[in-house]
Amino acid sequence: MTPDLTRRLAAEALGTAFLLAVVVGSGIMGESLAGGNTAIALLGNTIATGAILAVLILIFGPLSGAHFNPAVTLSFLMQGKLEKREAALYVAVQILGGLAGMLIAHAMFEEPLLQVSEKLRSGPAQWFAEFVATFGLVATILGCLRFRAEAVPYAVGLYITAGYWFTASTSFANPAVTIARSFTDTFSGIRPVDAPAFIAAQLVGAVAATLVFGWLLAPKESEAVQKQAAE
Repeated sequence: MTPDLTRRLAAEALGTAFLLAVVVGSGIMGESLAGGNTAIALLGNTIATGAILAVLILIFGPLSGAHFNPAVTLSFLMQGKLEKREAALYVAVQILGGLAGMLIAHAMFEEPLLQVSEKLRSGPAQWFAEFVATFGLVATILGCLRFRAEAVPYAVGLYITAGYWFTASTSFANPAVTIARSFTDTFSGIRPVDAPAFIAAQLVGAVAATLVFGWLLAPKESEAVQKQAAE
């Protein structure tokens, strides 16, 4: 049975909160243990984020679809798999959950709860990187859902693990994550003034991937006819 909307929203909020607690918390831990070696700090941040994504999708996927990401929700809205009201509520709880997760990470590491990031992340190369990162993330989800739905948790976790290293922006690929990270002046932060361009690139990437893979993965005409006949 499909969970009711309240439970789905709770799942999205909890999942996004856990995601941000791990992203921010592992960044703080990595930086504190790396002795100034940024590569080691990023590696710790990467492994924790990829791992928790697989876990969270396994837990919450059957409940809400485990979006945890307004860009993913936008893609599902474009595909007609969510109504506009549902999508708007998903995005709202994702943002709130992300902010809660960021505060949880600050509390766990005895950081000031309320912060504003001063970490510069800007420029055309990073904006393009966010487009690429989000395009690839949505492509990963759509391709796996079509052919290997059971692989989505692991594929998404692995993609983001790779994305931390092959993109200039370290693959935020998520507007809710971007908003939350603008309020942490730690390893994973981004200046609030830089966040809107990241978010715009992420949304454009999600739209582009949805359109491209909507065409690429469209069923053959014969398959569609067979499906209609079976119904």
